[in-house]
Amino acid sequence: MSRLITFVAVCGAVAVAAAHAVAVFAAEFEPPVRLKGGDAVVRVESPGYAAPCWSDVDGDGLKDLLVGQFNQGKIRVFKNLGDGKLAPGDWLKAEGSTAQVPGVW
Repeated sequence: MSRLITFVAVCGAVAVAAAHAVAVFAAEFEPPVRLKGGDAVVRVESPGYAAPCWSDVDGDGLKDLLVGQFNQGKIRVFKNLGDGKLAPGDWLKAEGSTAQVPGVW
């Protein structure tokens, strides 16, 4: 039981420290910018819930933008061309077809 109490106390202390760190640094974000893939603004499908992340999917040493779509569990990949430019987005493919994450609404 004391291990559980110690674990809960440590988790609580970490949460408080993290909340403090967020409060201290939150004002340092830059204003938002619209990213473009090719000449088009990066958009998401309706209803608009997206899960963006950066990863080097093609192994060229540049992190590509991946945007997970709420609609049908698809992922759009915007390949990084360097110099702050992204290629137009294309759906992530698996075995020649658009990949979908199973179990997404």
